[in-house]
Amino acid sequence: MEAQGVPVHRGYFIEDLKTVEVGPWAERECNAAFIQVSGMEGVAEARITEIAPGATVPPLKFALDELIYTISGWGIATVWTEGVPKHSFEFGPRSLFLIPRGCHRQFANARGDQTLRLLHNNYLPVAMSLEPDPGFYFNNAYPHPELLQPKDDELYAVAKRAPDLGRGATWYGNFFTDMGAWDDLVPHRKRGGGGHVVDVSFPHSQMGGHMSVFPPGTYKKGHRHGPGRVIVIPAGEGYSIMWPEGGEKVIVPWHEGSMFTPPDRWFHQHFNVSVTPARYLALAPLPQFAGHSEEVVDRARNQIEYPNEESWIRERFEEELGKRGLESLMPEEAYTNADFKWGYGAGEEQGAGSRSREG
Repeated sequence: MEAQGVPVHRGYFIEDLKTVEVGPWAERECNAAFIQVSGMEGVAEARITEIAPGATVPPLKFALDELIYTISGWGIATVWTEGVPKHSFEFGPRSLFLIPRGCHRQFANARGDQTLRLLHNNYLPVAMSLEPDPGFYFNNAYPHPELLQPKDDELYAVAKRAPDLGRGATWYGNFFTDMGAWDDLVPHRKRGGGGHVVDVSFPHSQMGGHMSVFPPGTYKKGHRHGPGRVIVIPAGEGYSIMWPEGGEKVIVPWHEGSMFTPPDRWFHQHFNVSVTPARYLALAPLPQFAGHSEEVVDRARNQIEYPNEESWIRERFEEELGKRGLESLMPEEAYTNADFKWGYGAGEEQGAGSRSREG
């Protein structure tokens, strides 16, 4: 990364992807930065591309699947491979989409008055542990025409709900229009906080993720899993606490545009101290790195129920709310009953069957 001559950001979190430093990347004709926060090492790559107003960057062919999240701005993506016509589509703030492996891609800034910033996420570090030559992954001649020839619908049509696979609300497709407005969610009962969740899946790819949405004045249960989950905040204000078992706590303040990755097997917990629902979008690593989403298989070892958490967790949360003139909306019974059931009302899902906000 250092050899590219652009900034490399480390530490535990990026407070604001919209303003974090980027630098000229002559080869790609854009500004860029690499992100290698703790928890990503050897598992996931993240980088920022910043495209000037009205500019188009040179095309690039990449051998691996890559997720793109729009940090800010509006753009046009064009995707193609040998023997397959070009596919172009528009995207805007908080869009999430997949560029299939082995395909050419080119990005253009659709606006002439502001920059376009993209967050790229892939599993290049894992691949390079097998073949360390970067030239193998960039502009490799091997094509994947089948990935750009969908049988049913347009390649980058808005994602659709997948058949029920026992995981709740799973949506499937190459393009998710705006994760800040997504409203097709189901209750996420095991994680507490009265939250809802959606799983996202991509065709012919092992990449995926989920987004959790939880109410103001509440917080989720502490939990842990494997490394490499890139967490981005599409909406809300709050903070997360991360810590290794028996170790010191790391406080991560966040708002729209923040990013962090819980290190391997570190407990972490998410807190909403705003007056609106908070959202965190977790882009998952490859499935061999301990699961696809927030599911906790061993509740006793990998999740901390509210009655078992350290007292300062609740105290700090209430103090943070008090600084903002707010009060906790956490039910008192949640702190005494590990099996407390949150009420979700008559409608189990939010926005089921409605795509109006995604059009």
